[in-house]
Amino acid sequence: MRTFVAGQEAFSDLEFAELALGIDVDLFRGPLESETDGERAAREDAARDILADLRQEAEAGDEIAGWDALYADALTRTVPFLRSVRGHRSGTGEAA
Repeated sequence: MRTFVAGQEAFSDLEFAELALGIDVDLFRGPLESETDGERAAREDAARDILADLRQEAEAGDEIAGWDALYADALTRTVPFLRSVRGHRSGTGEAA
């Protein structure tokens, strides 16, 4: 079975959610792979700008933008399990 959203085929559950909601999960949650400090800063700046736009649209009466803002905001508070395991450090400051 194939799934399409707005004419684009979704190949996974995550891709379906991204297409349906219009939210790039990696932008708000962060990628599973490591990123440099500069990449992280740029990604977080973009995410803050987009989240601010969504909130502004929600305040102007766009209910969908309001729900998207809630979802995007929740994603900013998550840490992907794989990234947290790779970055886990012991109390000695050495990688576990």
